[in-house]
Amino acid sequence: MASEDRKDQDAETIGLHNLKPAPGSRKPRKRVGRGHGSGMGKTSGRGHKGAGSRSGAKDRTRFEGGQMPIHMRMRKQRGPNKKMSMPFEMFRTHTQPVNVADLDARFESGETVDVAAMVAKGLGTRKDIRIKILNKGEITKPLTVQAHAFSASAVAAIEAAGGSATVIAP
Repeated sequence: MASEDRKDQDAETIGLHNLKPAPGSRKPRKRVGRGHGSGMGKTSGRGHKGAGSRSGAKDRTRFEGGQMPIHMRMRKQRGPNKKMSMPFEMFRTHTQPVNVADLDARFESGETVDVAAMVAKGLGTRKDIRIKILNKGEITKPLTVQAHAFSASAVAAIEAAGGSATVIAP
């Protein structure tokens, strides 16, 4: 009975009126330009002269101090389908891998394995990204597999186990 009374008291004392941030988690903002005694007076942390000390100075994201930026230093081979042609993600074609060993472990013999079935079993869960079946591990059951892409060795392994591999449109 005493423990229930203590729980009731705790429930009454916690509320929006008495919530506080953890000690040390909040700091007052730095007030610059308030005299040299503050440690942030005179030049207000901007140093002497130069573009960064002037009003209206831009601190652009990805600016590398005038050195040749990384996107210009990288090689310029073209082609949207070559994985290594352009180094940046927007130019790459994406697939998410699913191994034949995972199909063998999660599906019963003779089942039809399509994209929805793989997602239901926890495979290929990234939304709107094509699934490619790869030949890692062994497959022992005949499965009818439907996916966006297959490696040549995965098709051979699936067909050797008595199943079939069908490419579907993205």
